[in-house]
Amino acid sequence: MHIFSGIMALALSIAVPFGSAAPVPDDSIKPRFNWNKIKYVYAFGDSYTFVGGTQGYPKFSFIGSAFNFSYTPQQLLEDEIQLNVTGSDGASWLEYLTGCFQGRPAECAPRQLWDFAFSGADVDKTLIPLHHNFSVDLVDQVREWALFASDVIPHPAEETITAFWIGINDTGDTLNNSTLDFKAFWELEMQSLFGAVQNAYNHNLRGTYLFMTLPPLERSPDHIGTAIAPLYEQNIKDYNTALLNHTAHFARTHPDVNVLTFDTHQWFYDILDNAEQYGFTNITGFCQCSDPAFFWFNTGHPTARVHSLLAEAVETELKKAAGL
Repeated sequence: MHIFSGIMALALSIAVPFGSAAPVPDDSIKPRFNWNKIKYVYAFGDSYTFVGGTQGYPKFSFIGSAFNFSYTPQQLLEDEIQLNVTGSDGASWLEYLTGCFQGRPAECAPRQLWDFAFSGADVDKTLIPLHHNFSVDLVDQVREWALFASDVIPHPAEETITAFWIGINDTGDTLNNSTLDFKAFWELEMQSLFGAVQNAYNHNLRGTYLFMTLPPLERSPDHIGTAIAPLYEQNIKDYNTALLNHTAHFARTHPDVNVLTFDTHQWFYDILDNAEQYGFTNITGFCQCSDPAFFWFNTGHPTARVHSLLAEAVETELKKAAGL
């Protein structure tokens, strides 16, 4: 199962799109990637990635909203992650990955989780209307970080990894638009997404970037077996292809950054296709409960147990990428 690729100092190749390799840039200018030395984990994205915070919009973000876009250094440093305030009412994959489940991120060990994702976020509000008038899209998540956090919390290159996981809402929100040229639209989205990535880079958030592909949400309880599921499936695949192509281009043009991708799409397929091997006996319904038999927590979000398994898979590949 080929679920992870990247361009970095340890001879991994990035998908262009799935499976084919891009030229590896000069590794001599890269910071050395070692997962065991990563201390700071940054994240931008949507409900699959967000964690609740005492300074955030309740049940939507760790810090800030469109209503309170700015914050002080004191507010950021005193902000606390709230236990199990995620899209699945349990820990998220990033909390499992970092071990940072509750409290001030700066007090977490061995890794600090600085999560700027916003539940319900799309890539860019100029392309898709906000879910709520308080929502913060990914472009503004990075802008907000650049304005109010970039000089407050550390991000040394060899100790920092930044995750970008976005597009779940974008592919869902546009599904019923019968006039949209989807492939052209995903290209517009990539321009906005990688403009935001460039903004992070310009503000010295470098080191290692991790890009996550979209999961096959046509297999979620809300869509499985519906007439629109085939279109949803194709749109997600096309979005992922565009994402990997632009990721490869970014890696080629930014050889001082380790660029990694994790194929969440294939990972979800593998779990769903072999569900009983992982202890799941219900992959078509959902349960807002702690029953380990269910894969889905609600119509569009997996359970905390799925997040735990995802974190294990990501960490395994991060260790491989570091040669551990």
